[in-house]
Amino acid sequence: MSEPKKGKYADYVPKIMVYDPQIDGSDEHLTRDDHLAEKARLMEVISKLKKEKRGGDKTRR
Repeated sequence: MSEPKKGKYADYVPKIMVYDPQIDGSDEHLTRDDHLAEKARLMEVISKLKKEKRGGDKTRR
């Protein structure tokens, strides 16, 4: 085992934390995934519209 702690944290006993979906918000990652999927879809739509507007012309820079 480990040796006893000395000093400031000698009497510290860690608590076991339990995940609670009601408090912690279980669907935040799903909301983020939805936003990223919508962003990707909109980027495709915008790229397609820009390509149609440009026609056969290519922009050289």
